[in-house]
Amino acid sequence: MTTNTFTRAAEYLDAAREMADSGRPTLARLLAEEASARTASPEDAARILAEFPGGTLRSED
Repeated sequence: MTTNTFTRAAEYLDAAREMADSGRPTLARLLAEEASARTASPEDAARILAEFPGGTLRSED
């Protein structure tokens, strides 16, 4: 079994696109939110979230 450890926004974004393509929109949105959070540019972060529409799925604990 291969374990993926993501550390960069691009890795989360790639995974989000894979999940969207495979019919997993909720997981895609969560990964996109993480990619957005790891992006320095507010414009790029907004663009990422726009690609995966929906409200936030993160819980704020």
